[in-house]
Amino acid sequence: MTNEPNNSELSPGANERFEELGRGCYAFSADGCSNTGVIVGERGVLIVDAQATPEFAGKVLEKVREKTDKPVKQVVLTHFHADSTLGATAFEAGEIVASDLTRRMMDTRGAEEILVARDRLPALFSGLPSMTGVSLPSMTIASSMSIDLGNMDVRVMHLGRGHTMGDVVVWVPGSAVIFAGDLVQSSAVPYCGDAHLADWPRALDRITAFRPTALMPGRGRSAVGASAVANAIENTRDFVTTLQEAASACVEQRLGLKDTFNAVKDALSPQFGSKDDFDLHLSFNVARAYDEALGLDQPQIWSRERCADLQDALDGVVTTAEPAEDETELPLSDQVLDDVEARITAELVSDNDFAASLLERQTSEETVEEETLDLSSNDIVGPEAPEDEAVEREADEHEADEPRMLMEAAR
Repeated sequence: MTNEPNNSELSPGANERFEELGRGCYAFSADGCSNTGVIVGERGVLIVDAQATPEFAGKVLEKVREKTDKPVKQVVLTHFHADSTLGATAFEAGEIVASDLTRRMMDTRGAEEILVARDRLPALFSGLPSMTGVSLPSMTIASSMSIDLGNMDVRVMHLGRGHTMGDVVVWVPGSAVIFAGDLVQSSAVPYCGDAHLADWPRALDRITAFRPTALMPGRGRSAVGASAVANAIENTRDFVTTLQEAASACVEQRLGLKDTFNAVKDALSPQFGSKDDFDLHLSFNVARAYDEALGLDQPQIWSRERCADLQDALDGVVTTAEPAEDETELPLSDQVLDDVEARITAELVSDNDFAASLLERQTSEETVEEETLDLSSNDIVGPEAPEDEAVEREADEHEADEPRMLMEAAR
């Protein structure tokens, strides 16, 4: 397994930056750390992603307190990975919010994720107590929700599978700022070890349709300006599609994992080899692309044992054979898998709701009806009811024309 040192391992937390992206919207970034978004309204503060440890989360809070003394109302976790979630408790928020599918990922693989993350990035997690467990959300959403921070409307949306099964983005229409989590990277390459590569470009299309003028990626500097945002999204798309297509070609040629790794590295290196985290993530990215090309829709759990097996396979110690026909795709139980697939088709933000969210102002006839939840002084408006499954299936049949359809509906 290629696991060469890079900035994320050598000096996590160096070169802190707290950048204003738009009215009331900020991004905290530092070398080797995941980014954290900050949205400040009249009623309070919303945090997007929570850093790897309470210590790093405390650095974000210091920057927040330089801007406002308002309380942190919510922390939104865009996905389940440890480097973006384990600092959540430090913010002492009224609610910790994630998607239903992210909660399921935490339940089924969160503990293993922490162990593997600590092994891969020991410097980043050096200040984390040894018995730290998964930072679970206090509430989950099926598809979308709106949050009223007071003169600051925020939209949290699950746009489909991509970096993980349960990714959400946070959109601030009044400021035209989107917090994309690890669905988008700018100066770094994406981590794809738990990804759904075939679905990922569709989520990127939906982000593009918002026409944001600023975007906070999962790591590194934010993209400010429409051109910079478009470049970040397209670079992410190029990486994902090149990874998928190169691995699929290798599987079609019946190459083993080691030869696939070498071929995919050759395909990616010219455009992406100089970007942050390229070598750190490469073996995991190739392993997931290889599995998906073999037909494994659900990513396998990354345990310490599986990481060791991957190391052996890439070193030529063992060979990785194609799964037998009767081999299941567990780690998730059959019941959970069935439920997850149903949620993906039935609970994804509907095209109509998504298009409507592109409008900063809507007539009362166009406004999506939402259910009010008694949370944090009534400043959260809760998840919308899922659209009829038949409607969702019909929308999926036309997904090739989706960006055009969405923008026509918005107009």
